[in-house]
Amino acid sequence: MLFPVVWMSFSTFKSEAEINIYPPTLLPRQPSVEPLVNAWERVEPFVVNSVFVTLVSTPLSVLTSALVGFVLGKYEFRGKEALFYAILATMMLPGTVLIIPNYQMVVWLDWINTYWALIVPSAFTAFGIFMMRQFMHGVPNELLDAARIDGASEPRIFGRVVMPLIRPALATLGIFQFMSSWNNYLWPLIVLTKERMFTIPVGLAAFSAGYEPNFSSRNAGAFIASLPVIIAFVIFQRHIIKGMALTGMAGI
Repeated sequence: MLFPVVWMSFSTFKSEAEINIYPPTLLPRQPSVEPLVNAWERVEPFVVNSVFVTLVSTPLSVLTSALVGFVLGKYEFRGKEALFYAILATMMLPGTVLIIPNYQMVVWLDWINTYWALIVPSAFTAFGIFMMRQFMHGVPNELLDAARIDGASEPRIFGRVVMPLIRPALATLGIFQFMSSWNNYLWPLIVLTKERMFTIPVGLAAFSAGYEPNFSSRNAGAFIASLPVIIAFVIFQRHIIKGMALTGMAGI
């Protein structure tokens, strides 16, 4: 599992001739940053687009999931269970089934080649709502009642009492949404036709197909695309493990 990542990392600093040498070598004989610089010059606009879309869509998705999960987990109202199971049922549908209706809505709203088309459809996720709803069962109702007795409003309870308690779940969902948004290829490929709007997966594919077969630059581009995800995992791995463990212990 780790070997392709290690191979890509070392090959980023190899020249084109050294990558094609046989028998291949793992470590670069003459390390060079030229492939990395060349790749960055070509994929920089795509990276900027991906960073913007990811930094907007990820917090938005986490916030909406926490809000809906809080309502479904801590409030009683008519039709709550039916609504929850309806949301849960959408997880059983393959994502490709929803491409056509989502695309039709994007066309009606005139969002083709805009950031809205990339951000809004991912603002609500059934998995995120399910995960937050499950985690809300671990928040004691006594804390919420005590806050209400002290005169706290419902938004204040959510922001000052609930959110700090579900921090591991927020971090877990955040990294999942970050990876999903950063690595998303199919949907941006459908709704984007202008190269200046391409995200890094689409731009990297276009870069690989539109230029001469330069494996060193392609490999460096793949390294640039994967680096933010690796960094995010290293930073948040403790929260991810804790959040997954506690979420699995929550009752339905």
